[in-house]
Parts: sequence; C-alpha cells; structure tokens
Amino acid sequence: MTDAVGLARKIAQIALDARATNIVVLDIANLSTIADVFVICSVDNVRQLGALFNTLVGKLREDGIGQKRGEGVAEAGWILLDYGDVIVHLFTETQRAFYQIDGLWGDAPRLLVIQ
Repeated sequence: MTDAVGLARKIAQIALDARATNIVVLDIANLSTIADVFVICSVDNVRQLGALFNTLVGKLREDGIGQKRGEGVAEAGWILLDYGDVIVHLFTETQRAFYQIDGLWGDAPRLLVIQ
C-alpha cells in the first residue's frame, strides 16, 4: 500500500497545484476491495473540472503513469479516474455536496486533508 499512498500524495499535490480545493486522501484498504486509497477533490465549475482532469492525466502520463479506466465528464460535474490501487474522484463543489462521498466513506482514515 505504500506505493498507493505515494501515488495518492502525488495526485493530491498535482490537484493542489491545479487549484483544486478540499482535497482528501482516504485509506479504504480495510473497507473495500476495489482500491487501497481514494483521492477526492473539488473545483468551482465544470470549466475548472475539465482543466483539472487534463492537468492531472497529463502530468501522470508524463511520469509513465496511465489510468486503467475512467468515468464521467466535466460537463456532468464529476469524473472518476482509476489508477488501480488509487481511485481519484474529481467533483464540482455542487456535485460533491450532492453525492456526499466524504460521508459515505466516513469510517476511512484520512491520510491527508488539504482545505
């Protein structure tokens, strides 16, 4: 899981540099078999969400890290990126409040929180 946490921290830093807010890294290894770590972050609008997605995918690709699959589009206000042991949730603030993903995984230990 150390590699997953390192990747999650890298993703959180890229997201922060791209002006994402409310960044949370959750340890879900003991709660789910789908991944070890979630990275959840928000932006203000769909234009910023598209830019965050492009920046994140581009910078990780430059480092030789490719996503396995993805779901959602910026226009819907949410995007999910699957990096194996790390799942990244990108939301507009409105969609994050609607889905309440932080509450759904409330039992997961928080490894990193950047307001």
